[in-house]
Amino acid sequence: MNSQSAPAHELALDHQLCFALYRASQAMTAAYRERLADCTLTYPQYLVMLVLFEDDGLTVGEISQRLGLDSGTVTPLLKRLERDGRVRRERSASDERVVLVHLTDEGRALKARIRSRRRRVALDTGLSAQQTQRLRAELHRLADRLEAG
Repeated sequence: MNSQSAPAHELALDHQLCFALYRASQAMTAAYRERLADCTLTYPQYLVMLVLFEDDGLTVGEISQRLGLDSGTVTPLLKRLERDGRVRRERSASDERVVLVHLTDEGRALKARIRSRRRRVALDTGLSAQQTQRLRAELHRLADRLEAG
């Protein structure tokens, strides 16, 4: 069957994987937005903090790469986090073009609060730890296949 004679249901919005992923992404972001509000963190700032909790002292480029974002998107997030006292940016002594990002004491102190918010969102999904692990792994494989083209 060619694309012009494809059944109409194939084009139905609710049959699209992309739409299901979009809805889930929007719902997940909204759940985190609500849970992070009292930490005065946006969801993108939360992602930056997770990267730094994992490996403090990264360059802006390394943070950007880890998040799959360009540095022009990450830099404003870092500036707000710095303004709020959560991170400190400094030029590398060996290469002034490179900016290193470090957690401050206040930034490190957020880790426990963020952990509890993440646990709450995990509970809200209704998924078991095993289901979450399988879904996450499959989504990473999907992204890898699509990125490989």
